[in-house]
Amino acid sequence: MSEHQHDDNCGCGEDHEHEDHVFVVTDEEGNEREMVMVYTFESEQQAYAVLIDRNDPEEDGVIFRIEEEDDEAFLVGIEDDAEWDRVTKIYEEIAQRENGQA
Repeated sequence: MSEHQHDDNCGCGEDHEHEDHVFVVTDEEGNEREMVMVYTFESEQQAYAVLIDRNDPEEDGVIFRIEEEDDEAFLVGIEDDAEWDRVTKIYEEIAQRENGQA
């Protein structure tokens, strides 16, 4: 994780450091990308995280399942098509509400 100093324009109204939750994710081609967790939500008693590319925040986010083992949380790719369809629909609804389009 990295920390960076925000100024008066950061939008939080506070004078303090923000800590990003940064993960290194390897794509299908073996390229590593720094991803930042921007949102979490739950569906059917399972937690999910939405990550965006730290260097390209305008690119679409990626959804991962959050799994816990021995008090440690880690991100897992979603392989099941039905699960993927369910969580992407939920996230799209959340995104529309957040953007005032609902």
